[in-house]
Amino acid sequence: MRRRRSSGRIFHCFGPGVTFTDDTVCSVAIADALLQGRPFAEMLRAWVRRYPDRGYGGMFLRWALTPGMGPYGSWGNGAAMRVAAIGHLAEDQAQLLELAAASAAVSHDHPDAIAGAQAVALAIWLARAGHERSAIRAQIAGRFGYDLGQTVAAMRPWYRFDVSCKGTVPPAIVCALEAQDYEDAVRAAVSLGGDSDTLACIAGSIAEPLYGLPEEIAEATRRRLDAPLLAVVDRVYASNRSGGG
Repeated sequence: MRRRRSSGRIFHCFGPGVTFTDDTVCSVAIADALLQGRPFAEMLRAWVRRYPDRGYGGMFLRWALTPGMGPYGSWGNGAAMRVAAIGHLAEDQAQLLELAAASAAVSHDHPDAIAGAQAVALAIWLARAGHERSAIRAQIAGRFGYDLGQTVAAMRPWYRFDVSCKGTVPPAIVCALEAQDYEDAVRAAVSLGGDSDTLACIAGSIAEPLYGLPEEIAEATRRRLDAPLLAVVDRVYASNRSGGG
């Protein structure tokens, strides 16, 4: 992938050794649960066991590898980074908010984590429904109390590593809504620093229905996923094309 100046940073999107992280695994797990009608906790645990070394948070990994362990009060951004498929497959807003909350609460049952999951899923759903960026910003800010008024340039000097939903979801949404296209959204998220794979995961999931996913990026990504991951991704897109969500 070429270098590109965007949001103050120049870097390769796909350099040597680039691979998928825990964000991909957990997003696929939630999608697989929806497609199969299986419990979220069951599928998260199954997929983490398949890929146990992808950079999970310590408490979440312990939860995933401990059968029967309940939620542990987490307010972390793991609840928000894994909900993209809900934004694609939910039938309406009521079901979307219910599914997002349920997908978070199996591990991340703090109110901030549940709100973060709902906010990301709703932003994706609204973008897919054709809402303007200003309307998405207003609805998410009003419903969840997030400050979405800052620009990426204004956030960059002070933003630091933050694994909380409150500290991750609003900046990621701003990156998506302020962008010129999909690549710009992801680059802006990475340029903030901090938990950059999760910022980019959330920003990219909202940017895709807003701007479309460039074929070059889609193909470069697919080359870095294995057959089990791709099978679930392809089923989500096939469901969208057939009208299922």
